[in-house]
Amino acid sequence: MKALVYQGPGKKDWIEKEKPGIEKPTDVIVRITKTTICGTDLHILKGDVPAVTAGRTLGHEGVGIVEEVGGAVANFKPGDAVLISCVTSCGRCANCKRQLYAHCADGGWILGHKIDGTQAEYVRIPHGDNSLYPIPEGSDDEALVMLSDIMPTGMEIGVQAGGVKPGDTVAIVGAGPVGMSVLLTAQFYSPGRIIMIDMDPARLELARQFGATDLVQVGAEDAAARVLELTDGQGVDVAIEAVGIPATFDICQKIVSAGGNIANVGVHGKPVQLHIEELWIKNINISMGLVCTNTTPMLLKTLKSGKVDPGRLVTHRFKLDEIMQAYEVFGNAAREKAMKVIISA
Repeated sequence: MKALVYQGPGKKDWIEKEKPGIEKPTDVIVRITKTTICGTDLHILKGDVPAVTAGRTLGHEGVGIVEEVGGAVANFKPGDAVLISCVTSCGRCANCKRQLYAHCADGGWILGHKIDGTQAEYVRIPHGDNSLYPIPEGSDDEALVMLSDIMPTGMEIGVQAGGVKPGDTVAIVGAGPVGMSVLLTAQFYSPGRIIMIDMDPARLELARQFGATDLVQVGAEDAAARVLELTDGQGVDVAIEAVGIPATFDICQKIVSAGGNIANVGVHGKPVQLHIEELWIKNINISMGLVCTNTTPMLLKTLKSGKVDPGRLVTHRFKLDEIMQAYEVFGNAAREKAMKVIISA
C-alpha cells in the first residue's frame, strides 16, 4: 500500500509500505476513504514531537471501510463504514473508566504518533470496538472527518472546559480549524456574544459567516484593548486560546473578566508567562488538556440532526496520491486561504 511517511524533521515521503495486519484480537483494519491533515502533523514535521520516529505513517483522522477484524471484535464486521477517533481507548483501564480516553493505559493519541496513522490506504486501529464509530446512513463523509479530532477538541477543551453558558460573552483567539470548531460548538450553549480574534481578515470574515458577532484583527488594532472596548471595560466571561503561542495566551489573560474562565486549547511548544500577580485577585479559572473524544457520540447526533455542519470548514480537496500537494497547501494556509483539506482515496 501507499502511505505518507515521516522521515525526520522537514522530511516526508509518499511511498510504498507493507499493508497492516491484525496484531491483537481487538484490532480492526480499515481501508481509508477520506482523511485530512492536522496542525499537529505540521508540528511533527518540524521535529517538535520527538516521540514520532522516522518511518512513521502520519495522520490521526479519517473515515473508511472495515477490511478485517480481530477475533475479539464484537461491534464491527468487514464492509462497515466507520469514523476513526483520533484517540484510541481500551475502555477498561482506570482512566478510560473516568472517560479520560486521552490517557488510556494502552491507547490515547497513538495514531500517527506512536503507531502508524491514517494518511495511508489502510490503517490498523487497536481496540476497534471502543475507537471506531459506525457511520449513520446518508452522512456527509467530509463533515464526519471533522469529528475525528477538531470538533471534539473545540467542544471539550474549549467550550465545555471554559464553561460557556447562555448569554456569555466569549472570545476565541485564533480562527484556524480548531478555533472555528470552538465557534461552531459554542453556539450549542447560546452565548450572547462571540468575539473572534485573528490576524487574517479572510479567516475573520469566514468566522462571521459561521456565527461570530464581533471581529478583532490582530495587527490592525490592539486586540486586548479592542475587546475591553467592546465589553465596556468588563472583559469576557470565557477567553479561549486556540493557537498555542505565548502572545495569544497573553491576550486571554488581558481580556478575561473577574470570575471568568480561560480555556487553553492550543498546543504550546514554548513556555508562557502567567501573570499571577494580576490574576490572583480576579477569581478566574484556567483549564487546558488533550481531547478525550467523549463528546463524539453527541456530535454525531448533532451532525445527523443538522444542528451543526462542520463540512463547511473544508476549503480544498485532493486525491490520496496528491497528498504531498495537500501538505504544501495546508502548510501555507494563509497564502492559499485554506482551512481544512480533504484527501480522498
